[in-house]
Amino acid sequence: MATFISWNCRGFMSKSSELKDIINKHHPACIAVQETYLKTDKHYIRNYKIFSKHHNRDRASGGVAILAANYISSMPLTLNTNLQAVAIHIQMHSLVTVCSLYLPPNDRVSRTDLNNLISQLPSPFIILSDLYGHSPFWGSTDANSRGLQIEQLLADHNLCLLNSDEKTNISTYQPESFTQSISQFVLHFSCLSSV
Repeated sequence: MATFISWNCRGFMSKSSELKDIINKHHPACIAVQETYLKTDKHYIRNYKIFSKHHNRDRASGGVAILAANYISSMPLTLNTNLQAVAIHIQMHSLVTVCSLYLPPNDRVSRTDLNNLISQLPSPFIILSDLYGHSPFWGSTDANSRGLQIEQLLADHNLCLLNSDEKTNISTYQPESFTQSISQFVLHFSCLSSV
């Protein structure tokens, strides 16, 4: 079984040692990374291809990437969206679409933009993301407007939310907590289309 990881790194270059630790421990097929803070595509991670989209600002901020293991056939999927999203096709037992999505907490995201993104992802697909949405549906004590928006998106598109009820905000400064919870973190905001 392939491992997929989603990680808000808050700075790709400054967290390279943590990224290497994750790769060495879990040997993931794909790593979806949010808040990469990258401004160029000139980055290298051994044994992985990098597909990225940079946030359009004067300074390095936001941004998303997908690292796909070299042993898996992968190719980029062009998305027509202003959202911070990047997608690829990977060949597992069948062709699967993988999307890395970041929705900053203070950005207003329209239902139309989210529906448009979903419509561009061929099935089956998985979205690995950091959405800043809270809802009792996935273990939060209360709901915020983003959480309600995500609930509606799941219902509108008949998507499955993979969730382990584990907390997803895990400090990388506490390595034991981080490594014990990584698999739960991977699944929290992942949506898999019905097949």
